Amino acid sequence: MDHELNPLVTYGLFAAWALHDAEEVAFGPRWLRENLPRLKERFPGVPEQVWRAAGSVDDREFRAAVAVMAVVVGSAAVAGGRSGGRSAFYQGALNGFGLHGLVHLAQAAAVRGVTPGSVTSPLLVVPFTLWARGRLRRAGVLRPARARDVVTGLAVAAGATVLSHTVARQVAPRF
Repeated sequence: MDHELNPLVTYGLFAAWALHDAEEVAFGPRWLRENLPRLKERFPGVPEQVWRAAGSVDDREFRAAVAVMAVVVGSAAVAGGRSGGRSAFYQGALNGFGLHGLVHLAQAAAVRGVTPGSVTSPLLVVPFTLWARGRLRRAGVLRPARARDVVTGLAVAAGATVLSHTVARQVAPRF
């Protein structure tokens, strides 16, 4: 096994993420502002503080959060490249990226329409993740995925998102 790994498998994570997040930057904050009243009506069980927090994210803060996430994803891609795909950080980020794509698809299904990130998720995010995992498997370096890894991957992705927005909220007003 242990075949040489194509650098697209590792560094491609950053490229795929950048294309996907370009969609989110282009449509995210505006879409949320325009759809917030409809979302509140459709999902009345969501606490008001969640809606207030979501509605308070402006374009500048969102772009800053994406920049912070770029550092996280870029670091994971570099760790993957340097380790020949063996890095747990890289594989966790790859898995989190794929799961994040599935979350976008679930969001689109829940609102019965297109949401920011739901276009590139089935076209890029999920296929790239499956392709990269297949390449890692063929190279003999893919770590086995267990149910708890899925939960951990989603938790890490959510934590990275919260961290990105927390940093962005502090940094964005200065620019």
